[in-house]
Amino acid sequence: MDFLSSQESLTALEWGLRAVTGFVFFVVIVKFMGQRSISQVGLLDFVIVLLIGNIIAHPLSDEGLELKGSMITIGVILFLYLAGILLSLRSTRLRKLFVPAPFPLIENGKIIYKNLKKARISVDELLSELRINNVGSIQKVALALWEPVGTFSIFLKNEHHPLTPTTFGQPVKPFHLPKTIIKEGKIDYKQLSQMGKDEEWLHQKISTTFTNIKLHDILLATVDENEKVNVFLYH
Repeated sequence: MDFLSSQESLTALEWGLRAVTGFVFFVVIVKFMGQRSISQVGLLDFVIVLLIGNIIAHPLSDEGLELKGSMITIGVILFLYLAGILLSLRSTRLRKLFVPAPFPLIENGKIIYKNLKKARISVDELLSELRINNVGSIQKVALALWEPVGTFSIFLKNEHHPLTPTTFGQPVKPFHLPKTIIKEGKIDYKQLSQMGKDEEWLHQKISTTFTNIKLHDILLATVDENEKVNVFLYH
């Protein structure tokens, strides 16, 4: 059963094996490329994703094409991709080609229209991005940069920074992420054990707020740094 090679016809099982092989191979390749290739779509990343997707798609749908040839081709492209990353780390000129420098869209409360056209960003899109970042007025912005990965970096003027306890010299408590102890009606016994607590302690905490409540009625329950249990019910 040589389902990797070119065939005049393939059985249903061979088609399935070819699809599974191609899928697993593609997942391994993307995993080997690292998180960078899927979290930040730069020039090099965009090219590699398009090439690999196009190369692997044809032998999965055409029984007359070999899958081995596509795997070899992708292996070569992967080598070129990794070589391009390593060379860009050593060469400033090459790095600027793959990852261009950010440029300003707003400076000191004024829109730089020529850079909007350069980034192909409309005024509506710019205003939308400001709203997403809770900025209601362009005049409040000291600097807004268009990053090479297609995102905005927005910096407010000093007089428009939100007030915090440190502004008044007050001590600030360290941040503690609440721990999930019940999720979708199921107790996380491992989390309870790490906290040095047991199920009886949990029921006592919940009963102080809710009476006659069933475990399956609880969507989520968390514990904060003060051992306060916050319960969220199904509605």
